Amino acid sequence: MSESQSILNFSDFLDSAPGRYVLSWEQRVLDSAVADIFGYHAMQLGMPQIDALRENRMPLRCVALDGSGGSPNWTEQDICGRREIAVVTRFDELPFAAASIDLLVLPHVLEFAQEPHRVLREVDRVLVPEGQLVITGFNPASLWGAHHWMRRIGVRPFLPHSSQLIALPRLKDWLKLLSFEVNRGRFGCYLPWVRSESWIARLSFLEKAGDRWWPVLGSIYALTALKRVHGMRLVGPVRKRREERLG
Repeated sequence: MSESQSILNFSDFLDSAPGRYVLSWEQRVLDSAVADIFGYHAMQLGMPQIDALRENRMPLRCVALDGSGGSPNWTEQDICGRREIAVVTRFDELPFAAASIDLLVLPHVLEFAQEPHRVLREVDRVLVPEGQLVITGFNPASLWGAHHWMRRIGVRPFLPHSSQLIALPRLKDWLKLLSFEVNRGRFGCYLPWVRSESWIARLSFLEKAGDRWWPVLGSIYALTALKRVHGMRLVGPVRKRREERLG
């Protein structure tokens, strides 16, 4: 199945009751995560069904949409009211200058990328030093994650069929190799794989219980990372001043 087809399946998921449940949780978390991040240029990659930058106060805020494959996962309704829209060919080849963006938000982008580590390298390139990155994704170490792997034995899929769930420790390793420092994280969406809004409402008490008793088992994670650029240091012998040699 092609990448564009998997993205369309994700759009179908977001139109369902559990998808709206995910969107509601992520919108609240992203609103809080980006509210106090300052700079000049903020960008969201993909997933126009959510406005990840609505609480951010940077003067230039943009949503970059993937226009590859001929059938992008967005409509006029999705982008209505957005200040800036950019359609790019690939998220691993962004048409932006190096060190030009202060904040990047990637809602579920890595799970549908053919080479997610290449996307992260491109993110590292365009972010300014001390720029911030916010990522959301499905947690494979959760009830939803377990159900996702059970599709291999014939269980009816719950999450988008072609999504490649990325474990949080693996994602942190990728970020560490690129000199990112993870400074905040959050889990949420603790409900089992129910498909109706009525059951989602009945089991809503599990959100508070999950935050208190089993937080790392949330079906969605959100993390914020800071791009660290270490200062230069001299390598090799340091030439002493003439006064020091004479002394």
